[in-house]
Amino acid sequence: MTTVLTLVVSILVFGVVVLVHEWGHFMAARRSGVHVDEFSIGFGPAIWQRTRKGTVYSIRAFPLGGYNAMSGYSEDSDAETQAPVKRPKDAPLLPAAMDGKTYPEATAAQRFFIIASGALMNFVLGFVLLVALVCTQDAITSKIIYDFTDGALCAQTGLQAEDEILSVNGHYCFTANDIIYELQRAENYTADFTVLRDGKVVHLDNVQFGTTTDENGKTSMVLEFSVYGIAKTPKTVVRAAFNNFMYYARVILRSFVDMAMGRVSLHDMSGPVGIVSAIGEAVQYGLADVLSLAALITVNLGIFNLLPIPGLDGCKLLFIAIEGVSGKAVPEKVQAVVNGAGIILLLLFMLLVTFQDITRIF
Repeated sequence: MTTVLTLVVSILVFGVVVLVHEWGHFMAARRSGVHVDEFSIGFGPAIWQRTRKGTVYSIRAFPLGGYNAMSGYSEDSDAETQAPVKRPKDAPLLPAAMDGKTYPEATAAQRFFIIASGALMNFVLGFVLLVALVCTQDAITSKIIYDFTDGALCAQTGLQAEDEILSVNGHYCFTANDIIYELQRAENYTADFTVLRDGKVVHLDNVQFGTTTDENGKTSMVLEFSVYGIAKTPKTVVRAAFNNFMYYARVILRSFVDMAMGRVSLHDMSGPVGIVSAIGEAVQYGLADVLSLAALITVNLGIFNLLPIPGLDGCKLLFIAIEGVSGKAVPEKVQAVVNGAGIILLLLFMLLVTFQDITRIF
């Protein structure tokens, strides 16, 4: 039963995240007057199709992605260049009329809007999921210290009850989870704090924490204080959801930086199989964990797609930005080669991490 539930929830999570992303592209294209030949959720053979107003709506066998086939848009075009379209002075920047024009006929601003809207809708979905997550909680966790454990070393080296923690090691803390995240990255079980104490900003250097050692001999820091809870109101729920969104976004961005700097090994990464496994664990814990993981997945997808990596939306946005600034489009053959190579490398990377996920399970 758990396996079936995990499969259903996984398909639902992946499906909704992909649907929202592609719907963002689709609605932006419609708003810009660009005709979409096909709107598809998933890849591979179609298991359901319907045509409406000239657009084919499809659900395909593999729900790990999707696409919008816009009229005239092809990264395999033989054209050397695509001349930028000049917009009449009296024309609206983003016309609402659906005049059925092709993607290349849209202005650079319109094409930028179309490409960026997928990630933007992922962010909207992430925020909505985080609002739902906060609503399931009994109270909202603050950043104000309530009490310390007996003999807490951090209390002896600077922190006090009623301190509101603003930052740890120079990084602003949006939520209590931020505090934990920064302390986990701290060296020598010591961290620099900035707190709000009696209405004044106070800097505390070299605050030390106690440690504990498990049965395997691994030593870790002990969080020696608790924080106040905040009553739920519409205002505090929205604020908490926003703060959690910022926490997720920063953790994801710093993870990408760690990956680029070699601080994270391939062994620490996961693909679709690993995500399904994580969803299975979340299902066992309950709705709150599923909402949290789903929010993390959609925010991660949005940020990842905006990175200027060949094959991703971020690289396409970079090409459009270059066109907007220079007034000359990057040759389509160059775009096709760069994005094609990026897609191949991303697929190889996906296969590698998927194989690693499978070996972890078995």
